[in-house]
Amino acid sequence: MPECYQQTFGFQALGPRRVEADFTGGHLSSDGGVLLLREMDRRMQLCDKLARCFSDHRHPEFVEHALGVMVRQRVLGLALGYEDLNDHDRLRTDPLLAAACGNPDLLGEDRRHEADKGKPLAGKSTLNRLELGAAQRGGKYRKINADPGAIRDLLLKEGVRAIPRKSRVVVLDFDATDDPLHGNQEGRFYHGYYREYCYLPLYCFCGDIPLWAELRGADRDASQGTVAALERIVPAIRRRLGKGVVIIVRGDSGFCREEIMAWIEARPGVHYVFGLARNARLQEMLAPEFAKVRATHDDACAKARQEGREEPRSARGFAELQYSTLKSWSRTRRVIGKAEITGGKDNPRFIVTDLSGDEAWARDLPAFASGRALYERFYCARGEMENRIKEQQLDLFADRTSTTPLASNQLRLWLSTFAYLLLARLRRVALKGTVLARATAGSIRLRLLKIAAMVTVSVRRVHIRLAGAFPLQEVFATARGKLVT
Repeated sequence: MPECYQQTFGFQALGPRRVEADFTGGHLSSDGGVLLLREMDRRMQLCDKLARCFSDHRHPEFVEHALGVMVRQRVLGLALGYEDLNDHDRLRTDPLLAAACGNPDLLGEDRRHEADKGKPLAGKSTLNRLELGAAQRGGKYRKINADPGAIRDLLLKEGVRAIPRKSRVVVLDFDATDDPLHGNQEGRFYHGYYREYCYLPLYCFCGDIPLWAELRGADRDASQGTVAALERIVPAIRRRLGKGVVIIVRGDSGFCREEIMAWIEARPGVHYVFGLARNARLQEMLAPEFAKVRATHDDACAKARQEGREEPRSARGFAELQYSTLKSWSRTRRVIGKAEITGGKDNPRFIVTDLSGDEAWARDLPAFASGRALYERFYCARGEMENRIKEQQLDLFADRTSTTPLASNQLRLWLSTFAYLLLARLRRVALKGTVLARATAGSIRLRLLKIAAMVTVSVRRVHIRLAGAFPLQEVFATARGKLVT
């Protein structure tokens, strides 16, 4: 039987008028803001550098989609919210996306085959071969191969370049998270804590700048690979910012490992602040401080009852401790304990650090003035890094690791990370001072990049008419002014 396609969609009438819709608008795009991403990428030359991390063995006479255009198509597609390769079977006809990707044949008029006319960009199958080329080399269909080491080094180099040059203190936030798997991907493993089959990627951020994104199986400690990452990250920062910059590594208790702490302690100008899992010995050492906090809390509650006020629900105090494990640590270290009573229950917490509190560079920095400040103002700020991971996974689809080979899934993670880096630089460079200066990647996409646009292509120009009712026209103009020189 012949297939039938509905060409017109009817909706509730508006008074005497019928309301109908169809997809015959011609050269229209819903991503008018991709022009800003194009200028940001042009300024950073990010996708050009990324394309040089691939080797292209295709016969030049048969190449219709240049490698650089394909890489831009994939990275910009993720930034615009298109997580699935299937989306590109429709997106390949978008002349505005083709312009942003650097394809001069905006309307696909120069395609060799008649069936491809009007499709200037690559489809899902071509892009899929680009990704699968990370896992297999050679063969009939593996003509494009990724260099994992070059891509990893490029991410680090571009991330370090984004750190402000005048930084006196650089904070490196490490964390691992779960990436749920629903198939038979290579390296899948059941994780008892997350109670699911998953990957366990390792991330390092400096503020909102990604420096490291390593996809790993879940059959390992969360901190595994941290020292190897630091051996690359610390020298890269030193080369960029000089030997005098102070580097502080921050992480939760999953990174409180002798190997990591000893490596950091052996290097001048590098320090750490890690969470420390509580145990009976630590809680016993913190008991005197709990007694003081409990007495103060009881007095405050009694006074509030006498005055007819609501009783305080929590109280906290801090104690400086010198602590060493019985076997695993090589030395005694400074531990800061938080004795907190909340909801009538004890809530002890601990951090460990090699900072003494007397460092000359920290004297004018309030976050290092005391043990309490180090916990409340510095360590607790690491929660912002968890927001960055959520932003990359939810807004940039870093958990879209559905191919079978681990190497291809690692490439997908890197592509997502480069898309995030592009948006983070757009936020910092072009949106500074605007209402989107602190917006998430998802909010920037929704409010600034999703603009209805009509594209007219002539011999002399490409004319893009953006929606007149777009509410953030001033922000768009400001961003454009900062990017186009």
